[in-house]
Amino acid sequence: MSEEIKTEKRRNRRAKVARKLRIRPSDPDMEHFDDLLASTNVSKEGIYFVTQLPSYREGMRLFVTYPFTFENDPMKSEFLAEVVRVEELGGSKFGIAIRLMMSI
Repeated sequence: MSEEIKTEKRRNRRAKVARKLRIRPSDPDMEHFDDLLASTNVSKEGIYFVTQLPSYREGMRLFVTYPFTFENDPMKSEFLAEVVRVEELGGSKFGIAIRLMMSI
């Protein structure tokens, strides 16, 4: 019997935190979308969320506002992020893992 060994790639522990976030593509040549949803879990360097938008691709760069409260919130934090994993979850849902690269 062979066992599949999974290598843990995460550098930081994840916490189950449901906070609102706003995601937009950073590339002006891409089709625009504005995804408002909640995180499933977060770490110091990344966020995982579930969406129904099929637009996400590995390597895609994004603008992420986290946590998102309202459009002109002076306390909002914005980041440049990259999609590191896209999982098909069934039922027209996708699990997306992003790495926060830098604050903007």
